[in-house]
Amino acid sequence: MTITILKPDTAAQVTDAVRWALSAGEPLEILGSGSRRGLGRPVQAGHALDLSALSGVIAYEPEELVLTAFAGTPMATIGTLLAERGQHLAFEPPEGGTLGGLVASGLAGPRRLSAGSARDHTLGIAGVSGRGEAYKGGGKVVKNVTGYDMPKLMAGSFGTLTALTEITVKVLPAPEDTATLLLVGLDDRAAVAMLDRALRSPYEVSGAAHLPAGIAARSGVSAVSGAGGAATLVRLEGFGPSVAARVTMLREELRADAVLGRDESLAVWREVRDGAGVGKGGDDQLWKLSVPPSAGPSTVEAVRRTLDVDAFYDWGGGLVWLAAPPDSGAAIRAALSAGGHATLVRAPESVRAATDVFQPLPEPLMALSRRVKESFDPKGILKPGRMYAGL
Repeated sequence: MTITILKPDTAAQVTDAVRWALSAGEPLEILGSGSRRGLGRPVQAGHALDLSALSGVIAYEPEELVLTAFAGTPMATIGTLLAERGQHLAFEPPEGGTLGGLVASGLAGPRRLSAGSARDHTLGIAGVSGRGEAYKGGGKVVKNVTGYDMPKLMAGSFGTLTALTEITVKVLPAPEDTATLLLVGLDDRAAVAMLDRALRSPYEVSGAAHLPAGIAARSGVSAVSGAGGAATLVRLEGFGPSVAARVTMLREELRADAVLGRDESLAVWREVRDGAGVGKGGDDQLWKLSVPPSAGPSTVEAVRRTLDVDAFYDWGGGLVWLAAPPDSGAAIRAALSAGGHATLVRAPESVRAATDVFQPLPEPLMALSRRVKESFDPKGILKPGRMYAGL
C-alpha cells in the first residue's frame, strides 16, 4: 500500500490535517520517528500524520522538576538536556524515538517497580482528538481531577484517541551512584523469593531481575556472562555514601556473591530494560507477560509444558520477557491462571495483523474501551485497529 505522508509544522496544521481526514473519512496513522511502529497491530491507513517536525523543548524548569516539549522531540535531545542538569525520567524508558511515541506507548523500564510508569510521570498534554478538536489536559503539577485524567488516559493509548502535539512530564534528580548485587546459581523460584526479600527490605531497591543461566551467559557484562550460572540482580541507587552503606548491609543479608560497580550496573540494566539476550534466534517471537511477581516462575513452567521457550524476569518476577515459537499466543495466555496479561512485542507484521497482540479484554472492559474511543474519535480515523481489531 502506498501511503501519503502529511507532515505538519505547527499544532494548528495538525488540527487542519485531522479535520481533513475526518471530513474525507480517511484513517490516519500517527508517527513520530516510527521507532514504535512494530508495537501493536499494524494500522491499515492510506495516510500517515508525521509529527516529527513538531520538535523542540518548550519549557524546562529544573528547579520545579518539570519539562514541556513538542511531541515530536527526540528522546535523545531530552535525555541530553536532562543529563546536563543531573536529572532524568525516573521510569527508565527505552532509548530512541520521540516523547510523543514514548508516552503513547506507555513504556517503562526496570525502575517501574520503584518509580512508577510513564503514565505516572505525564502531567499535561495538548493535542487534537478524532473529532478535529484541539484541546489541553492536565498541567505542570500533580493534582486531583474530576472526569477523565487526560494525560494518564493518553499514556498507553498508542495514538488511538488523540494526535499529541505537546507533552509535560515530571523529571527527577538522577542517582549519583549505582551498584548491583549479584547472586549466582539460584533457580527461578529461589531467585524470585530472594528478589521479594530484597524488595521488602528497608534498603530502597530500585531494580530486581533474574537471568537464568543461558541468558546470563549471553550478557555483554563480563561479570554476569562469566558468573558460571544464573544471575540474580538487585540494584541500589542514590548518593554515593548511601549506596555504599546499603550495599554492605544488603550484601550480608542476601549473601550476595559479588557487587557490580557503576559502569557494569548501567550496562546490565540496559540489557534488562531492552529484553536483551532472551531467545535463541530463528523465528522466535518476543512476549512480555505481566503477572503477580510470585507467579512468574510457575507461569513460565506452565508455558514450558507445551512450548520450548526462553525467559527471564524483571520487576521482582512480575515482568517476564519470553521468547516463543510462532503461533504460541493461545498457549501463553492459557498459562496465566494466576492472572495477568501477555503482550506480543516482536513479530512480523503479518503475524501481528492476524493475532491478538494485546491481552483480549473481558466484554465489560471492551465495551468501556469502545465508549472511550467513540468519545474521542467517533469516526475511527485515528490509528484504527492499532490495539484491537475493529476498535
